[in-house]
Amino acid sequence: MRKRRLAGLAGAIGLLGCLLGATAPSPSPRPDILLITIDTLRADAPGFAGNRRDPTPVLDRLAAQGRVFTDAHAHNVVTLPSHTNILTGLYPYQHGVRDNSGFRLPASIPTLATVLRDAGYATGAFVGSFSLDHQFGLNRGFQVYDDRSTLGADTQEFVIPERRGTEVVAAALAWWRQRNDSPRTPRFLWVHLFDPHAPYDPPEPFASRFKDNLYLGEVAAADAALAPLLEPLLAGKEPPCFVVVTGDHGEALGEHGELTHGLFAYEATLKIPLVLWGPGVKPGRDARAARHVDIFPTVLAVAGVGAPARPAHPGASLLAPPQTAGDSYFESLSDTLNRGWAPLRGLLRGGRKHIALPLPESYDLARDPGETRNLVDTERAAARAAFAALPKESVWPPPRGAIGAEEEARLRSLGYAGSTAPARQTYGPDDDPKKLVQLDAKIHRVIELYGLGRLDESVRLAREVTMERPGMPLGWSLLAQALLESGKSGEALEVMKKARAAKVASDSLLRQLGLTLAESGKTAEALEVLGPLADTGDLQSMTALATALSAAGRERDAWELVQKVLKADPENPKAWEDLGLIELRLGHWPQARDASQHAVALQRQRPLAWNNLGVAFYQLGNPAGAVDAWQQAVTFKADLWDALWNLGLKAAEIGRARQARAALERFVAGAPAARYGDDIKKAREMLGRLQ
Repeated sequence: MRKRRLAGLAGAIGLLGCLLGATAPSPSPRPDILLITIDTLRADAPGFAGNRRDPTPVLDRLAAQGRVFTDAHAHNVVTLPSHTNILTGLYPYQHGVRDNSGFRLPASIPTLATVLRDAGYATGAFVGSFSLDHQFGLNRGFQVYDDRSTLGADTQEFVIPERRGTEVVAAALAWWRQRNDSPRTPRFLWVHLFDPHAPYDPPEPFASRFKDNLYLGEVAAADAALAPLLEPLLAGKEPPCFVVVTGDHGEALGEHGELTHGLFAYEATLKIPLVLWGPGVKPGRDARAARHVDIFPTVLAVAGVGAPARPAHPGASLLAPPQTAGDSYFESLSDTLNRGWAPLRGLLRGGRKHIALPLPESYDLARDPGETRNLVDTERAAARAAFAALPKESVWPPPRGAIGAEEEARLRSLGYAGSTAPARQTYGPDDDPKKLVQLDAKIHRVIELYGLGRLDESVRLAREVTMERPGMPLGWSLLAQALLESGKSGEALEVMKKARAAKVASDSLLRQLGLTLAESGKTAEALEVLGPLADTGDLQSMTALATALSAAGRERDAWELVQKVLKADPENPKAWEDLGLIELRLGHWPQARDASQHAVALQRQRPLAWNNLGVAFYQLGNPAGAVDAWQQAVTFKADLWDALWNLGLKAAEIGRARQARAALERFVAGAPAARYGDDIKKAREMLGRLQ
């Protein structure tokens, strides 16, 4: 439900000062709200948490003037559900978003953005990861939702760079300053930085300063990126603003055998930093048990806005006096959904952590913060009571929607190896993630080797994964993608067909099978595979089918199908890219140009769209524009051979000899001879003339 009324402003602000021991300020306009979430930020990573390497001087200044919650926890250990918890104030089983893929926030669930917008706030969000793309529903209520990223469009890629924190903050700061109008409208800004997420590749000077700990280098880079936004606030140069800084989850860094996050829910990934700063907040440390679901009521209390009556929110304002801590629910379901492993659910209760798995666990966090001594056998009664108290609504399996091939590939590039595993009702000890931690490490190694270009090793290890867990769809997807990137499309087709026959192929792998069949000229088979998927109404399946229809020469049918996709999702860059190609094949040069330009405007790093744009420009008599577009295409994808050939050929025609030579040399050195033999011969001849 939407907000029904505004609470008394003077009373809310006075209450804030009273509860935290500060002098109550005089009535004033509603404060701005700034929510900063830093992806994958361990609770012990910032300087204000005791890290002596000083990675976060900006946040340390904020923390010194604010309130630091030293016992704060998330409820999920992956990005999308954790941020949904923060923005809705609900547990994951209440709002329904349980993993990074296959879920979308229902339109009926209020968020901080919808409530504050209805209360008169200007609302803007600037995020740095595809995990928070608008398609997952967190954009509701934001007048501006900037999820542009540098993610690529190639569904065969594992490693794709995220948008740096400096880019995110620059865009957010521009909006923040633009909205500083008079008479002032209060602002609600959400800024999400993705930098500390694996793979760790900090920019200088942080790469050199933290060369022995690149994760901390990424944390330091995120802190520095926030300086232009936070320093004016700290210097008192901005109107009153209430700031919340937290992490969505932590990072294991090898603890308990986990390399990154998403497998377990130990303190390394479940405990998070949390800082409040702003009018009436008394500096200091607060040892109460704080939770992500507490942020929602806290922000609304500061804004003087009444909370929605429904659904019931489990959190409590962190501005109120501490009370006896109740249970805090948490879960980790990614490996159940994606790999078929046992679901992990649990409770934080009275300083204990109880983890419900086939091999259950209980820990005394005060005495054993590293969770090295499992007390489940010595504290059976407490453990049984905690497991019995797990919310019935959270029981497995949750409903999950379809996962698109591009969505799966992008999330995999960020370290989230997504797929769809068959739902099960029972799990045994062999399904417990503790028993499968070595297989988890092997899966991460497959992706790491792929990113390093060591494709033969990646293929070999992916084959081992499929042999160790043949019923796990993810293994087959990893193997197929590694083979495709190796140029072994024939072997990849056999792997995908085998998975399909064994009924262990995810919908995403079936989409990839259909697309690969279409690229191989086997369009009838491609349509047979893709048709049933598209009939479900899944937009990415419809887009894949349109691609196959176009490859089969059915351009009009393809065009009509893409129009349906764009009607449902007007900001779908893949659909605009496909539309550009279809218009090219129809000979509609202006329409092809416009569609391709729209695709790269929505997402700049789309090499195929740049290639299509180059062709359209050339056909429209703009060879210089064509050459520039092809240069962009090969900058984003160095082995896009058609674009590289076009670039070398046409750059030479317009007198750009150096640019032509560079493109032709790369083409000759790498283009597959079986497909480009004649063009390679011509390229060598041209290089001789250009010399």
